[in-house]
Amino acid sequence: MTLPALHNTGVLYRRILSQFPQDISLAFAYGSGVFKQHGTSQGQMEKNMLDFVFAVDDPVTWHTMNLLQNRKHYSILKLLGPTMISSIQNEHGASVYYNTLVPVDGRIIKYGVISTESLIDDLMHWKTMYVAGRLHKPVKMLVQGENGKLRAALVANLKSAVTASFLMLPESFTEEDLFLQIAGLSYAGDFRMVIGEDKSKVANIVQDNIQHFRILYSNILRDCPQVVYKPQQGKLEVDKSPEGQFTQLMALPRTLQQRITKLVDPPGKNRDVEEILLQVAQDPDCGAVVQQGISSIVKSSSITQSIKGIATAGLWKTVSYSSKKLMKMWKGWRRKTITF
Repeated sequence: MTLPALHNTGVLYRRILSQFPQDISLAFAYGSGVFKQHGTSQGQMEKNMLDFVFAVDDPVTWHTMNLLQNRKHYSILKLLGPTMISSIQNEHGASVYYNTLVPVDGRIIKYGVISTESLIDDLMHWKTMYVAGRLHKPVKMLVQGENGKLRAALVANLKSAVTASFLMLPESFTEEDLFLQIAGLSYAGDFRMVIGEDKSKVANIVQDNIQHFRILYSNILRDCPQVVYKPQQGKLEVDKSPEGQFTQLMALPRTLQQRITKLVDPPGKNRDVEEILLQVAQDPDCGAVVQQGISSIVKSSSITQSIKGIATAGLWKTVSYSSKKLMKMWKGWRRKTITF
C-alpha cells in the first residue's frame, strides 16, 4: 500500500524549495498557511506563516550547504558550525532543528530539519510523536524519495494513529469523531495548548478538511479487520471486547506500549509487556490509560523541543513567534465568546 499524499507542486512551493540544498529524502508543508482552517479567510491564510519539514540523510552535509546558501536563516548558533548544529538537532528535544520567521519569496516560513533515520524511528515507534504527530494530519507532500523503509514507516504511523484512536473511542462513532481523535493525538499533553495555541485548534483543523482526512485514512479503515467501516454513512463500529482491545494494544508503537506499562505496573514487579497489556485490555478505563501514555510522550517532547527552539530561533524571533501564537489564541477565544 502506498501513502496517499496530497501533492502540490505549485510554483510557490517549487520556488521555496529551490532556495535549499536539494539532498532531501522527504519534504512536506503543513499548518494553517497551507490548509484552510475553520474561521480563517483565504486572505488570512495567505498571510499565515508556511511551515515545512525536511528529512535529510546526512544532516552535517545538509547544514554545511545550507549555511553557505542561507546563513541568515540561522541564529547565533551558526557560529558553532554544521557539525555542532547537527549534534543539537539530533541529541536534544525531538531531533528537529527549526529555523523560524524566515522571509522566502514573499512569504514568511518556518522549516524543521530532521535526519531520515530519526524520522523513521519516530514514525515507527512514536519516540517523541513530534513529526509523527504532524503526519497524522493532512500535509502537502512536496518531495518523497524512493526510500522503501521511509514509505513503510509513513503508512505504519497512520495505522498506529487509527489503532490508538480506536482504543479511546466508544464502540460506535462517526468519521468526524475519529478524525478529531486522530488530529488531537499530538496535542494531548502539549503544554502549548495551555498557553500559546488556540483552544479550538483541533476542531478547526478537522472541520474544513474532512475530505483530506478521508483521502489519508480510507484505505486503512477499509482494510482494518478490527472495524466495520460504512463510508456512505460516515459511521464506524470497532471491536471493544477485551480480545479486540488486546490486539489493538499489541499493535501500538513500542514507546507508547512502554509508557502504558510504566503507568500500570507498580515499581519492582517487572511483569512482561504482554501480561500488562492483557490486564489493560480488560480495564474499563483502557482508553484513559492509552490517553495518559500518549500525553506523557507529547508533554516531554513539546517542552524539550520548545526550550531548544529558543536557542535555534534566537531570543528576538522567539518573542515575536510566541506573541503571534498568543494573539491567535486570543482571537480563537474571542470567536468562541462571540458565538455563545
